Formats: sequence, structure tokens, C-alpha cells
Amino acid sequence: MTKPNTKAELLSKTVEHVDITAYDARPVIDAMRLMSFTSRDTARAADILSMAIEDKACSVWLTLAGSTSAGGCMHVYRDMVRFGMIDAVVATGASIIDMDFFEALGFKHYQAQAEVDDRDLRALYIDRIYDTYIDEEELQACDGAIKEIADSLEPRPYSSREFIHEIGKWLAADNAKKPGSLIQTAFEEEAVIFCPAFTDSSAGFGLVKHQVERIKAKQPYVSIDAVADFRELTDVKIAAKTTGLFMVGGGVPKNFAQDTVVCAEILGIEAEMHKYAVQITVADVRDGACSSSTLKEAQSWGKVDVTYEQMVFAEATTVVPLIGSDAYHRAGWKSREKRRFARLFA
Repeated sequence: MTKPNTKAELLSKTVEHVDITAYDARPVIDAMRLMSFTSRDTARAADILSMAIEDKACSVWLTLAGSTSAGGCMHVYRDMVRFGMIDAVVATGASIIDMDFFEALGFKHYQAQAEVDDRDLRALYIDRIYDTYIDEEELQACDGAIKEIADSLEPRPYSSREFIHEIGKWLAADNAKKPGSLIQTAFEEEAVIFCPAFTDSSAGFGLVKHQVERIKAKQPYVSIDAVADFRELTDVKIAAKTTGLFMVGGGVPKNFAQDTVVCAEILGIEAEMHKYAVQITVADVRDGACSSSTLKEAQSWGKVDVTYEQMVFAEATTVVPLIGSDAYHRAGWKSREKRRFARLFA
């Protein structure tokens, strides 16, 4: 009989986040440009991102779905905001809270070991994301931190952007165990983060506990206003005028960011279609799902211009570090003015 794994043994090898400043991916991207298949697509995607960054009229948005932040790309996104390559982030609640805020509290993600029974993981309170582990007890501490922040705020509805801004403020006030999270960096750089499905994350558990306690005490409570999210991101699109999208995965963040063009039109304001668009996905297009719809399809909805668009069908952790490093070392961001969209809501 084999000896059962202990929790300490299973949570012994941490995921290390790639640093796009530590290596120069330009020669690899240059070589890929002369290849075929996904390599050539990746090179063209890198070129389009650099074009968007170098276009002084363009605001660049990042959309995040999936678990690439837990898988080692967390600092890629943070540094893209820090160096002014990205002005706005639209993400799943899991990417921002369960991964980024989670690590800002000093917790880690771990590389999973092969051939471990998920029933054993459950008994040890270990959650699995494919080949990555999270300590459930630490995740519950994350829930508690969200509740603590909610308890400290004026009880009223908040957009996810506004609540995440408050989290950034809380982290910057010496509460971060790991400085330089995406949330804290966005707060300090006055970038904006939206999570249109915010409560589908550790934030949801913390906010539910906050509300239950307040309701029992017959006191007002904090809530998340999803309509305010849509209105505010549309305000950002209207203010930005020319925009480019760098989309990792699909899902709600992708559609939410694209829909701002249509929402502005419904409000009687003519907004440009997103001029530049890159999507990295492994989703199949044949079921007509929003996550996998091609960018050319988005043209029919009036969301994305197809002059500068590229689909990259690849697992994102394999290409995002290359595209991010290429953009960093081509240095178009050095002559680019940060948009600081948080000032729209000050």
C-alpha cells in the first residue's frame, strides 16, 4: 500500500510567475513571423498588440478569462498595466480575486502532483485547477478579507470597478503581504478593473457573509451593481474613442468589452468599433458559443473592425509570455501616455 500524501507534501512546489522583462522574445516572434500555423498567428497577434500600443490615439484593454493568472502569467498582466501597455482590464472574478488578490494576501498557487485522487484532495481541503493546487483554507481567508473590506465601506451598491478600487486602496494601505498585485498596481496607476461576474469568485462568498450578517442585524449592506458596470465601461469606451482589445480566453469579459460599442450606439452616441483585436483561445467555434466566436463574426455585430484582428488558437500560457515580452522590449509603451481612466469616476 502506498503512503497517502500529506497536505504539506502536495503543497510543496509553488507556481512561479514569468517575468516578461527578464528575457527578450523579439527574436522568437521575428522567427515565428516566417513560419506557419499557430506560430505565424502568434507573431501577427504580437504585431497587432504593438500597433495598438504605438497608436497614440488608442486605448488598450485586456480581457481575462480562465486560469492563466494561477498558472504563471499573473505578473505579465500586472506589468502590462505598470508599464502603460494596458489601460483597462475586464476579467472574471476568479482571475482578480481568487488568484491576484489571493496572492496579494501572501498565499500561493502550487504545481499539482500526478496521479492524486481528487477525493483525497477534498479530504485535505485542497482545490485543483487542472494541474494547479490552491489551499481551500487560504481561499476561505480570502473570503474573510473581502468581508472585512465590505464591512468597512459605506453600505450601498458599488460597481465591481468601484469595489475593486477599494480593494486596491486597502492593499496599498500596508495590508498587502505581496506588494505589486494587479489590483494594487491598477489602483496606483489609476487604471480600471471590471469584473462583470464579480460574485462568481471568492468575493461572492465574502459578500454573502457580509450581507447575511447585516440583514440579521437589520442594517444596510454593500451590494454589487452589474448595470453600473456596463454603464461605466461604456463611459470608458466613449471617453477612449479608439480602442484595442488583447483578449485571453473568451467568456463574459470578452463579450462585455465588445458590447460597449453597441451600448454606446443604443445611448445615441456613435462609438468606433474596436480598431485592434487579438484573442487567444482553445475554444472551438462550431457551437456558435460567445467564448469562441471569431473576431470576424464580431464585425457583423458592429463590435470589432477586422482590419487589424487575429485569432490565436493556443493554450494561453504558451503564447502570452512571448507576446507580452515582445511588446515590452519593442518599447512602444515608453512614448505612450497612460490613460488613467479611474479619474473619470473620481
